Amino acid sequence: MSHVTLVRHGQANTTARDELSYDRLSDLGREQARWLGAHLRDTGEVFARAYSGTLQRHVETAREMALGLEVMRDARLDELEYFTMAQLLFAQHGVALPETREAFVLHLPRLFGYWREGRIADVPESFESFESRVSAVISEIAAGEGRAVVVTSGGLIGMAMRVTMGLGMTAFAHACLAIENTSLHRFQPLPTGLALTLFNAVPHLDGAERSFARTHL
Repeated sequence: MSHVTLVRHGQANTTARDELSYDRLSDLGREQARWLGAHLRDTGEVFARAYSGTLQRHVETAREMALGLEVMRDARLDELEYFTMAQLLFAQHGVALPETREAFVLHLPRLFGYWREGRIADVPESFESFESRVSAVISEIAAGEGRAVVVTSGGLIGMAMRVTMGLGMTAFAHACLAIENTSLHRFQPLPTGLALTLFNAVPHLDGAERSFARTHL
């Protein structure tokens, strides 16, 4: 049976405070993607189809992976606009943007809660819309012929887990927080739906010599 492998993009601009500034790979992010591509080739992993979102960090990651396939870009695979919503959350509710990883761990679940409850005005996309488009695009790709690889973002991968596994909001936020750059996440189609068979795997970063390259932001 075919399966769908979701890949989070490589490390992006970690100093960014807005969507545009964040949307480019760091030097390490490009290296992570090259290592992942080499690992897939070395282990004989063969995909029939390749997809990515339309964001620069998605396109760059897929290019550096050198998949040897035409990569079909689909805006439904784009990330939620975290920075935009974080700025709105601050302006409307006084919740400051996080400055550290520790602060981000507390901020993301809070932002998700406000977003789902409709307590942030003028968001680029409602929570329900994001949930619906992720469900639709993952189901569509899973219904295709042959194994598929999809380069996307952590929030979308977390939402794919939510819609396929019925995760509650806390578990959804925790899944998003755990997802590492260039990590692999695999869904296996079953008669009853999609089953998660691989989560947050980074075999291309195993070993002490690459431990420095395991990143979340």
